[in-house]
Amino acid sequence: MTTSTETAPPHAPHPGGPTPTGLDLGLLLLRLGIGLTMAAHGAQKLFGWFDGGGLDGTGEFFTFLGYPAGDTMALVAGLAETLGGLGLALGALTPLAGAAVVGTLINAIFSAHADDPFLGGYELPLVLAVGAAALALTGPGRYAVDRFLPLPTALREHRLVHGLGALALAVVAAAVLLLIRD
Repeated sequence: MTTSTETAPPHAPHPGGPTPTGLDLGLLLLRLGIGLTMAAHGAQKLFGWFDGGGLDGTGEFFTFLGYPAGDTMALVAGLAETLGGLGLALGALTPLAGAAVVGTLINAIFSAHADDPFLGGYELPLVLAVGAAALALTGPGRYAVDRFLPLPTALREHRLVHGLGALALAVVAAAVLLLIRD
């Protein structure tokens, strides 16, 4: 029983159903901002939308940056950004979506923006990567598709270990791709 000097837990049941919290709304806002921004960047690479280079132009840029098979790398980056971004925006498979975004942004920071000063180019990829990593660790919040996916409970409910594992995979994959550059 709650007395006047005690406070109810932040996610205590509410007679009309669960009440929204600032945390849930904040995570939704963060997911939408980062996710839709990354999906738009992916669409630039895949389809040439929003003044992007499409697969051909992006493939040439990846070749210029020293990646082998620039067209393939453009496709991989475009898919990771588009699908990872949409996954974050929807709150679907959030640790993996966050990891896809983090992996591509690590490569962007250390290849396309390697010579840029902090306030001259790599701060946006850095902030987006940190935000995506935070979402992979915290989970998507209450307003997410993850809560409704037909997955085992252990995978549907966010666990810190899932976020850490996904981010470790992103860092290793990004490091491998950076190491195979010319």
